[in-house]
Amino acid sequence: MANGGEVVHGFPHLDTARAAITALYRRLTPDGVRSYAPSVAPADVAFADADDLHLGTQRVARALVRQLRLPDARIIVSFREMRHAANVELTAGPEYFIELNDRFRSHRRDIGAALAHEITHVLLHRLDLTFPGTAANEILTDTATTYLGAGWLLLDAYREDRDSSQKLGYLTPEEFGYVLAKRAAVFGEDPRVWFTSPQGYEAYTRGSARALRDERQPPLTTAGRLGRHRYVKERRYALDHPGVLADPAAPYMFEALRDGPRVAFACPTCHQRIRVPVRGRVRARCGLCRTVLECDT
Repeated sequence: MANGGEVVHGFPHLDTARAAITALYRRLTPDGVRSYAPSVAPADVAFADADDLHLGTQRVARALVRQLRLPDARIIVSFREMRHAANVELTAGPEYFIELNDRFRSHRRDIGAALAHEITHVLLHRLDLTFPGTAANEILTDTATTYLGAGWLLLDAYREDRDSSQKLGYLTPEEFGYVLAKRAAVFGEDPRVWFTSPQGYEAYTRGSARALRDERQPPLTTAGRLGRHRYVKERRYALDHPGVLADPAAPYMFEALRDGPRVAFACPTCHQRIRVPVRGRVRARCGLCRTVLECDT
């Protein structure tokens, strides 16, 4: 929890967030991922200052348990002084034991954001889905929270001005925006109407622009003229120099195989690697998320 400290911006964890989206599709299946529609509604997690602290926290926690498709069970939430925003006890269940930072007693509008991250920890624990290392596992948790319909709360809890700042979670604000835009593209949602934080709205806009670039990379037919020109040039080089990469940083890679050259690239939806023949216009279907892609190889 960044509270008054420096907030990191940009996309330093983008590769891990993309890997987390891939892992969700592998563990839940495409139908399982799509069962998390729609996102949790703002009205279900709203917390007014006049609400009773403990009853309101219980109500919001139950809404998030429902959103994340966890079993309905007793939820025990307490408040204490701690360094982090919250903590959850990972047990076999069925009860949920969550501790929140004491500051949320007076910052009640952000209780839902803190609970969303911790309850997703429970979900991932019960799915036995983890990444190696604490940092990567926290990025996985933030990404899962957002992609499964509760993480817009974490981005809305981001506020920053000249004198103060607050950010919950481990993704940067722009990375939250990126993952949220990825979800919006799949579920047909427009999360912009949910934001109360102007800074959260701006971060979503920046993240959405970055997500849109994934859908406009060659060999997709939606690629722009400059990207297409670069692709044709690098394809020619790859075919003339088998086994040599024209640009190792390019979002695609050419492979020389016995049955003809292929181009490999990441699915813009789930980031699973796709390989298609280099033979002009082709239609590819991602074997993981089942997205159908129009390509010009």
